[in-house]
Amino acid sequence: MGIFTRVKRIVTADVHELLDKAENPISLLNQYMRELDEQVGKAKDALAQQLYLEKRQEQLVAETAAVVAKRTRQAELAVAKGEDTMAKLALQEKLQAETRLNLFKEQLEAMKQQTVKIHEQIDVLLEKYSELSYKRLVLVSRAHAAKVQQQTQAAIASFSADSAVKGFNRVEEYVQKLEAQAAAGAYFVPAAPAVSVEVQEAVERELAKLKESK
Repeated sequence: MGIFTRVKRIVTADVHELLDKAENPISLLNQYMRELDEQVGKAKDALAQQLYLEKRQEQLVAETAAVVAKRTRQAELAVAKGEDTMAKLALQEKLQAETRLNLFKEQLEAMKQQTVKIHEQIDVLLEKYSELSYKRLVLVSRAHAAKVQQQTQAAIASFSADSAVKGFNRVEEYVQKLEAQAAAGAYFVPAAPAVSVEVQEAVERELAKLKESK
């Protein structure tokens, strides 16, 4: 079938050759997977059509077999009644129906063999599709990891350790200046005057008087 010939072309060596020449192999790989998706859909449609035709052929065989049986009964009944002319007509139609029945049966058998082949081809297609889908997932994941690694290496290569150390040193000097300014400012803040024992006792006496007056 054309579908399976197309699929075979997709998964053979020409894919590898095109991937080698492509600027972006991942994009080309995605394109082939989309093409495989399309071919899988066509294969499903082909199988559905084949099964439909096989059912129609089975129905045709059953209907023709019923005609053979019916004409046989009619011929037997006509003979029983002594109606030879009717019996001959029934037998003639019976023979014609038997000829068609044999032909329909042969066609049905050929259809069934073709259906088996289609099933086998679709099984191979689905197996290959599953294999390629998993392989694509792995390759895309590996490509992403490789790109991240390249970006990390580029960032490390462009990073200047000396420049960073100098920057931190400048910040440290700035903080030290702020701390020195704060310490110097604290030195010039006047301390709170000390309270003598006599003053404290006088305050206590005044407090007691206030409480008594209340």
